[in-house]
Amino acid sequence: MKLIAAPARLSTADATFDAQLTARLHWSADTDAAIEKVVADILVDVQRRGDTAVLEYTRRFDHLDVASLQALELTQAELKAAFDAIPNAQREALQAAAVRVRSYHEAQKKASGESWQYRDTDGTLLGQKVTPLDRAGIYVPGGRAAYPSSVLMNAIPAHVAGVGEIIMVVPTPRGEKNALVLAAAYVAGVTRAFTIGGAQAVAALAYGTQTVPKVDKITGPGNAYVASAKKRVFGTVGIDMIAGPSEILVLADGSTPADWVAMDLFSQAEHDELAQSILLCPDADYLDAVQAAINRLLPGMPRAEIIAKSLNGRGALIQTRSMEEACAISNRIAPEHLEVSSRDPHRWEPLLKHAGAIFLGAYTSESLGDYCAGPNHVLPTSGTARFSSPLGVYDFQKRSSLIEVSEAGAQSLGKIAAELAYGEGLQAHARAAEMRLK
Repeated sequence: MKLIAAPARLSTADATFDAQLTARLHWSADTDAAIEKVVADILVDVQRRGDTAVLEYTRRFDHLDVASLQALELTQAELKAAFDAIPNAQREALQAAAVRVRSYHEAQKKASGESWQYRDTDGTLLGQKVTPLDRAGIYVPGGRAAYPSSVLMNAIPAHVAGVGEIIMVVPTPRGEKNALVLAAAYVAGVTRAFTIGGAQAVAALAYGTQTVPKVDKITGPGNAYVASAKKRVFGTVGIDMIAGPSEILVLADGSTPADWVAMDLFSQAEHDELAQSILLCPDADYLDAVQAAINRLLPGMPRAEIIAKSLNGRGALIQTRSMEEACAISNRIAPEHLEVSSRDPHRWEPLLKHAGAIFLGAYTSESLGDYCAGPNHVLPTSGTARFSSPLGVYDFQKRSSLIEVSEAGAQSLGKIAAELAYGEGLQAHARAAEMRLK
């Protein structure tokens, strides 16, 4: 039987486009824990019913009965009224604290991955000490396919960060070891490696066993069992992210050969039946050309069945009114991989805010980023690029605040701290600050 891959054909001019896109983007990673089930139900209910659901849960859990959600919103006028109503000393203390907090974080934003410090006018030293983790665990998939690239992308930034020990786990079904994965571990400087996988490997790294050392953080992709295990051990150890299915979004102006773009869509679709490949373009004829290329190229792909299921189930070819609108939709989706396949990609790049990695120009295929371009291929998925970042050196470092208050600084800071502490009803905090006052 001939395989057919027909991504949904959508148009932003359609009145139902928003609903169609939302349905196409939907992905759920269910878990079986009782508490997580309750939370999941609440999230779905709020997503479906909006304010009505929020109000019902507010009545049930917060015992607050109001007619509309607007009644639960604090307006700027109310916030300003509260500010005006507190004692003058508390207002000044809040403002002084805000200036200092802002100054500190401005300095933090400008800093690289190195420790830094500064002294203010009264001699007080403030700064940040950046230190690497003692031990990191990296999970490398080894089931249906082996991924030496994942070894490099997880181990090398840990090594560069200065992590003392890098512990790798990789499943080897039926004892079949992939030489390329093992070679990558050698090249990347892995300290110890174990041929274990699944949730049990995550547990071993998180809790430690008689043989496997306990790590401080676990990174790397895996199947649903691995993802669920990482989520459950978070707090005992750090994790990089809970990764969903792989994604690619291609923003095209119609100038790139259609075969290239079709193959780029395949490059993610071949990962998983739940992977998502989306093309945004203002040119309807170009979308037709890409569909024709999909039809022509699919039979020659070894993983054609997986590609077809992925494109049929979650893929989309979307006609937009303009490239500007395409950029706006891309920001809404916040894809893992974003290709800007146009004659002038730098014209559109400033409009793009949310993506795990942005690939500029027709010659920059996503696959180059997966293997050898340099930036990390461990990227946020499922819209989390709105608030999270690619794996990097900073994931294997932590930061300690440095504070050394001078005698002169204690005189001004002590008054501020005491005022705020008394306002919070924490007398010992206030007295501790006041004891340093002359």
